[in-house]
Amino acid sequence: MKLVTDFVKNNIPAMEMAGVVMRIFCFTLVSWLGPASPFMLVWIVNTLDAILLTYCAILRQDRAYTLLNGFWIMVGIVGIARAGGWL
Repeated sequence: MKLVTDFVKNNIPAMEMAGVVMRIFCFTLVSWLGPASPFMLVWIVNTLDAILLTYCAILRQDRAYTLLNGFWIMVGIVGIARAGGWL
């Protein structure tokens, strides 16, 4: 885990940019495709980017973004469950 933490710490701007691009991609996909969107894929990618951005925020000790992206993780879990028909 230390190897991952060190890598992320040394590349926080790039990791955050990757997370933001992932989120933009998903919302763009939903905007363009509407009901034809691959919702499970969108929710999985959104949840992964929220995990990445939360981890970066924790390492930067940014409580506001830790809370915001932690919230998006929970929203993503619910979205995955709904897209999978489990809720």
